[in-house]
Amino acid sequence: MAGHSKFKNIMHRKGAQDKKRGKIFSKLGKEITVAAKMGTPDPDMNPRLRTAIQAAKAQNMPNANIDRAIKRSQEAGGENYEEVRYEGFGAGGVGVIVETLTDNRNRTAGDVRSIMSKHGGNLGETGAVSFMFDRVGAVDFGAGAGSADEVFEAAIEAGADDVESGDEGHSIYCDADALHDVAKALEEKLGAPESAAITWRPQNSIELDDKAGETLLKMLEALEDSDDVQSVYANFEVSDAVMEKLGA
Repeated sequence: MAGHSKFKNIMHRKGAQDKKRGKIFSKLGKEITVAAKMGTPDPDMNPRLRTAIQAAKAQNMPNANIDRAIKRSQEAGGENYEEVRYEGFGAGGVGVIVETLTDNRNRTAGDVRSIMSKHGGNLGETGAVSFMFDRVGAVDFGAGAGSADEVFEAAIEAGADDVESGDEGHSIYCDADALHDVAKALEEKLGAPESAAITWRPQNSIELDDKAGETLLKMLEALEDSDDVQSVYANFEVSDAVMEKLGA
């Protein structure tokens, strides 16, 4: 599987350590609250909330946590979060997209800029990187879901656009607006997915040497650890040795 797909799986928290689970649930809960607040608390009438709940369940987030996150959206005087997307470049000229939910733009921009600068990257203008990515729905399954042929057939029947299969599992891509329906159809055929989310998929990937790859991965990990950051995407490929060295 291509390097960017492996990293996307990291972003989707495959095999996340228990010590990080609280932070993961916090970010998932924030997205659920924002989605419910911007639309309606009924997921049947709110596509973004449906997707957020789907992503939370794929990470085994308890129903009680999901219900609390939805309830918070209806509470008077609750925190108001703003969606802000940052774009920039990392080691080797790799394009990086950082999606955040923040109640303080200045704090978040400062954090993102500082992390990128510390690891040899730089923050760019909005639109400087996103044109190199496609906004799509992505549904991930482990290798046990079926063979490449079985998954491909199920994906086509579900209305998906593309499939990437490898030793680690399968990534199925579809139109962002069709994610809920495609994920539901796939679950009926293949079982529960490991993740289902709207994502930025690189159109092409930059191949990095080991040194640049290590630097970039450390930067991406630091960005992911920031409380305001929801998701990070990058268009790169790096050797398996570097991925393994950094526990990716």
